[in-house]
Amino acid sequence: MSMEPNYIPQANPKAAYLSQKEEIDKTVYDILNKGWYILGKQVSTFEQNFANFIGARYAIGVANGTDAVELCLRVLEIGKNDAVFTVSHTAVATISGIERSGATPVLVDIDQDTYTMDPQSLEEAIQEENRKGLLKPSAIVLVHLYGHPADITAIKSIADKYNLRLIEDCAQAHGAQYNGQTVGTFGDMAAFSFYPTKNLGAFGDGGAVITNNRAFAEKAKALREYGWTERYISTYSGINSRLDELQAAILNVRLKMLGDENEKRRKIADKYNAILKSKNDIIFPKEKSNCKHVYHLYVLRMNQRDAFREYMNQNQIGTAVHYPYPIHLQAAYKNRIQLSPGGLPKTEDISKKIVSLPMYPQLDDIEIDRVLDALDKWDYRGN
Repeated sequence: MSMEPNYIPQANPKAAYLSQKEEIDKTVYDILNKGWYILGKQVSTFEQNFANFIGARYAIGVANGTDAVELCLRVLEIGKNDAVFTVSHTAVATISGIERSGATPVLVDIDQDTYTMDPQSLEEAIQEENRKGLLKPSAIVLVHLYGHPADITAIKSIADKYNLRLIEDCAQAHGAQYNGQTVGTFGDMAAFSFYPTKNLGAFGDGGAVITNNRAFAEKAKALREYGWTERYISTYSGINSRLDELQAAILNVRLKMLGDENEKRRKIADKYNAILKSKNDIIFPKEKSNCKHVYHLYVLRMNQRDAFREYMNQNQIGTAVHYPYPIHLQAAYKNRIQLSPGGLPKTEDISKKIVSLPMYPQLDDIEIDRVLDALDKWDYRGN
């Protein structure tokens, strides 16, 4: 990445800090001076605030989004000999969380418009596992990728048909909506990440588990802290996955701006869309009519990706690829992870063509205009 002063990065968590610096600094200073650093008032306050924002009954703060996926599965008693269906086109954290629960991930293909789970590929994978009889189809981890909700109606119908638990991976979709309802409230449980570049980002790791089920919430609280239901007494075999007071305090400050910042992301996306409509070689993000996209990432698809990235870099504009290698083709998983019987042709195709533009709400008008100007002047025939 270029370090030139006028370089526009693809993501910029420092800008998020600077936008609320005074309040964040004061909050952090207060926490340090109070001397209570783990599972205190800031965590409980954030849990309530975030649950209210999502429209859920319970939020449980945990150490990161990977742990959140694992804990959802463990709460639902999904583990050894259970098949959990998800996508290969996601952050590896999704699959890591499944494997850490003891369950077996089975990867399915995606829809080419939204890059989220393809219901047909999912149902074929479930039927194949039932036919083989080696694993019990038990759950779906539905990833709302890039800030756009997956096809919840179709996926939930399949989950109900085959009696599978539904877990939403909302790590990239804080505040996204489907039919007017916020994602994270459709399944049995949901997992969120507060990695610094997320729409709601801490300045370190953090995550949350969401549910409307009181028993699930209580069990998740126990499992995140050694399985304790009373101090030093483990009712369950748990883990250590606690959201700390400093990050919770920062998230309480950051949460106040999340709705406004999501709208800023959407306005930036509208400007990108307007320029890109005239570019026949570029496919820009689509928003389904019943969805609200919150643009954690603004992802293009094109055949000339490498040339485009070099062109943008020459213009001091950062880009990234989310994600360059599908998980089933990475060394840790290749030839051992199970796939939908039709394979993952759409996943493999789009991984060679996608590229992410700068997208964060602190982009100013001058920076946005620079990106727009570069997009307008891009000519794939000459690059």
